[in-house]
Amino acid sequence: MVNAAAVEKVIDVAGAVKRYGDKTVVRDVDLSVRAGEHMVLIGHNGAGKTTLMKLMLGLTRPSAGRVRVLGADPATAGAGRRRALGYLPESVAFHSAMKGREVLAFYARLKGIAPAECRSIFEQVGLDRAADRPVRTYSKGMRQRLGLAQAMLGKPQLLFLDEPTSGLDPSLRRHFYGLIDTLSRSGTTSLTSSHSLNEVEARADRIAIMKMGAIVACGTQAELSRQAGLPIVVRLGVRSGSGARVAESLAAMGKIHRRDEHRIDLFCLGASKMVVLRQIAALGEVVEDVDVMPPRLDDIYSHYMENVQPQ
Repeated sequence: MVNAAAVEKVIDVAGAVKRYGDKTVVRDVDLSVRAGEHMVLIGHNGAGKTTLMKLMLGLTRPSAGRVRVLGADPATAGAGRRRALGYLPESVAFHSAMKGREVLAFYARLKGIAPAECRSIFEQVGLDRAADRPVRTYSKGMRQRLGLAQAMLGKPQLLFLDEPTSGLDPSLRRHFYGLIDTLSRSGTTSLTSSHSLNEVEARADRIAIMKMGAIVACGTQAELSRQAGLPIVVRLGVRSGSGARVAESLAAMGKIHRRDEHRIDLFCLGASKMVVLRQIAALGEVVEDVDVMPPRLDDIYSHYMENVQPQ
């Protein structure tokens, strides 16, 4: 295993370009991920997310630029570094005639891992009772959990997850991300590509947004909101009959939307939040309730995806 603590950047991509013929799929990407971090990659279909992930896995090589994973070029890294990686592709495919236990034993042999570890992983992903069933009898969720089981073999230092919950129902999604959270708490670094923004926004340490092959923004959700210049919403509940007076007194603070006589929405930039809250506090008991709602990840995503045609 590679000493991740000795590698300042577990993933370090600089100026990466990937072309297929005259088509550029990844454009001048710079991205770094620190040890123990959970990075989430979002973007429209065809944005280049899967291709970028394959560059990091060493499954394809950049046309230009540099890609380093655990301090080495992933395309030429030795077996030791490859064993430190786990990968769950979007479309999981296993031999349908093989039993679940046989599938995991096959991947364990490839990684040089003792068979005993397979038993504990089956229990972790909730497949211990189905381990001796053929994969063809598995549901979509069971195949996805088997895919996660093979990615977890050897306690990887770095886990790549490409649309890991695609096609799963809400209950299975919660269980799936619970497993990922457990791995994160044990120190595993992860890079997740996902379209399920409401699932990943509470779990991501940082978020990178891809558009037309390029990373157009990267940071925490709060940083992305500031970069996009999106307003927060301060929602007020006010005493009956005082809506007009409260709205007038706060008019200089931002854009006002009176929902009715009891409720007012004030739109302002996050940097002025404390000034706005002090002004509201000065109004006294006429204000009965206050909620501060920052932009959601889907608001931020929509801002950066403006003018992108669906694919």
